Amino acid sequence: MTENKKNNVPWFKRKFIGLKNQQPKEIPDGLWLKCESCGEIIYRKELARNLWVCSICGYHFRIEAKNYLDFLIDGGTFQEFDAEIASTDPLNFVDSKKYTDRLQQTANKTGAKSAIITGIGDIDSIQTSCGFMEFKFIGGSMGSALGEKVTRAIERAVERQIPLVMVSASGGARMQESILSLMQMAKTGTALTKLHEARLPFISILTNPTTAGVMASYASLGDIILSEPGALLGFAGPRVIQQTIGAELPKGFQSAEFVLEHGFVDLITPRDKLKTTIASLLRYLIECPQGNMPQTIP
Repeated sequence: MTENKKNNVPWFKRKFIGLKNQQPKEIPDGLWLKCESCGEIIYRKELARNLWVCSICGYHFRIEAKNYLDFLIDGGTFQEFDAEIASTDPLNFVDSKKYTDRLQQTANKTGAKSAIITGIGDIDSIQTSCGFMEFKFIGGSMGSALGEKVTRAIERAVERQIPLVMVSASGGARMQESILSLMQMAKTGTALTKLHEARLPFISILTNPTTAGVMASYASLGDIILSEPGALLGFAGPRVIQQTIGAELPKGFQSAEFVLEHGFVDLITPRDKLKTTIASLLRYLIECPQGNMPQTIP
């Protein structure tokens, strides 16, 4: 074989014509999510089927108020109340923007007028007055509108003689309403006293995060306090506390597991067991209105 023939040997041949003109397909944005705990890449639809809990490490993603409503309340039984209640701007407050503008922009983004959905619905056939906080609405912060809606939810429970269940997710009281926001702590606490006097159960569910004014008021006053795994729970942030007391904080400080160990939370409940756990507790509490709880609860 001559040198010329050697150089012209076609070592590789394309069997299919036209492949070079094909463009690689793009994966749609948001189709996959990365777990914030273990780093696993998870298919979004699979994550939604698993109630937004990582199947590898059990990390609970933060979800919206309507998601809790959908999987805790029996289908077709929820009736929303007070959806029209919204905060006003009595102080004409301005920070980086006008408070009225912030409220309007948040309402446009979330489709809600306040940071909580309240109403009446069945949890495993138990009629319940309930509330679901929305962290996307200015960090789930408590202003006069939220306090009013929570108070009305408590009053409905008393009026109809049904239990109360609240799902909390909050960064605290809303600074834009100043003392009006802080007054909601006393307002909701007073309403809960009436619920207690009526011997009606209140189950408080803490999700990630539940902090500051909301934690210091109605969220910490449940007859039973449940928490999702890994939730951040507390009043002030760890940095503020550390600077105040001048000491290093324990490892895992303000995690749900740490708070459970120190007696503030009664039970840490994974999201997929939350509805059945709430229903079981409600049945025991309704059957034992004088507080004579059984020693064990399945």
